[in-house]
Amino acid sequence: MAAITKSITVAAEAPATAAASGFPKVMIGTVDSLQVNTPVTFNYPLDNEASILVKVGQAAQGGVGPDKDIVAFSNICQHLGCIYNFQAPGTSPPCEPSFVAKIPQGYCCCHGSQYDFLTGAAVMGGPAPRPVPQVMLEVDSSGNIYATGMNPPTIFGHGTSGSADVSQDLTGGTLVGGSS
Repeated sequence: MAAITKSITVAAEAPATAAASGFPKVMIGTVDSLQVNTPVTFNYPLDNEASILVKVGQAAQGGVGPDKDIVAFSNICQHLGCIYNFQAPGTSPPCEPSFVAKIPQGYCCCHGSQYDFLTGAAVMGGPAPRPVPQVMLEVDSSGNIYATGMNPPTIFGHGTSGSADVSQDLTGGTLVGGSS
């Protein structure tokens, strides 16, 4: 069973504001619009950097929202930079129908890297050398979800692979929201 993915574009009318770290603060969705295990893709922190937001249905490391179950990560595999798929429990990736996810996770069809979405995208298997970076999220009193920064390591292809200097994630493109 393939995972269903929604995609959103950050609205041009909603200008990004700078977070303290230099990362843009951008609204990426609302708590009420999310369905458990239905990922939403968006670009962050640059307009050419794929990220994924998902309500995993149970409290997760770095999770926000009333149930602490909403998380977001770079959608770029830390092995060789492929875009990986989100796999809800009980689903299989299109490239490996014999594999069945036991927990909410990322699965990269390029080389089989797996990321645990409950524990900060820790590597569960495959050749990935490190977790994918987690997008820092905030939820306001209206239930709006904002991306506000990135946690280490750096996004694949930025600076020194695996560096804790996430400021490197802000190079190589245009910040979402039109800032440069």
